[in-house]
Amino acid sequence: MKLGLLTAPFPDTALGEVADWARSAGFEALEIACWPKTSGASRRYAGTSHIDVDISAAEAKDIAAGLAGKGLAVSGLGFYPNPLHPDRTHREAVIDHLKKVIVLASRMGVSLVNTFCGGDASKHVDANWEDAQKVWPAIIAHAREHGVKLAFENCPMIFSYDEWPGGHNIAYSPYIWRRILEAWGGDVGMNFDPSHLVWQMIDKERFIREFGKNMLHVHAKDLMIDHDGLYERGILSAGIGWQVPRMPGLGDIDWSRIFSGLYRAGYDGPVIIEHEDRRFEGTDEKVKRGFLLARDVLRPFIK
Repeated sequence: MKLGLLTAPFPDTALGEVADWARSAGFEALEIACWPKTSGASRRYAGTSHIDVDISAAEAKDIAAGLAGKGLAVSGLGFYPNPLHPDRTHREAVIDHLKKVIVLASRMGVSLVNTFCGGDASKHVDANWEDAQKVWPAIIAHAREHGVKLAFENCPMIFSYDEWPGGHNIAYSPYIWRRILEAWGGDVGMNFDPSHLVWQMIDKERFIREFGKNMLHVHAKDLMIDHDGLYERGILSAGIGWQVPRMPGLGDIDWSRIFSGLYRAGYDGPVIIEHEDRRFEGTDEKVKRGFLLARDVLRPFIK
C-alpha cells in the first residue's frame, strides 16, 4: 500500500509545489485533480486543474517522470463530473473532458482514471441505470483502447438541494454495484470511500468482503453523524443536515476494521486521503494540518 492525497484542496498551488510538500510530509502517492481549466468550482472540492489535458504526449511523460523523480507515484487522475446529467449539452461537455483525461492518463503511463457513474437526481435508480447502459459503453471502449481502467467512486453525491432527491451518482449501493460489475467488470472497478457507507447504514465490513476484489483505489475520508441534525431532519432527508465529512480519525469509522477488511480482501493499492473537512479549510496551512492529522492516523496501517 502507498499513502497519498487527492490534490483538489490546493486549487491555486502548482502541481510541482503540491508534490514537493507531499513528499516532504512523507506521502508516497498523489491522485491528481484534472477538472477543466475554465470550469471553476461548480461545487466544493471541484474545479481544480493540476494538469492541462491538452498538453502533448512529451509534456505528459515529463510530468510523470518529474513526479517519479520526487519519489511519488500517481495513483490515478481524478475528474468527478456527472456523465448522466439531464442537460445534454452539459453531459456532452463533461464526457468530452473525461475522454481527454483518459488520453492524458495513457500518455503519462497512469493506468487509472477515477470518476463518477453519474445520475439524474429526478429519476429513480433503475431508470438511471437504463441511461448508464446507453452512455457508458462508448466511454469504456475509449478507455480500453488507451489501456486505462475506470474507477467509480461509491458516493451518492447528495449533499445539497440541487442534488435532491436522487443524488448525482448511482454507484453507491450493493445492488447497483453488482450490475456495474456484471456489465463492465473487466474495465470498471471501484474507488472505495468507506465514509459514504456510514450515513447510508450499509455494513462497511460486509461491503469490503463482497466488493474488495473489485476495489482499484481507496479514498480515506471519515464521516460523523450529527445526531441533533438527524433528530431534526430524519433519515428521509438523505443525509442533508447531518452527514459531516471529517478527516480520518475524527469521525465514526473504526479504521482498524476497515484496513483489516482490505488486507483480508487482498487490497494492496493506494490509500488516498480525500480532504472535505470544513474544520481544516480556509488557508493552505489549515488544509495541510488536516492532511497531516490524517496521515498520522492512517500511517500505522499502511506497510
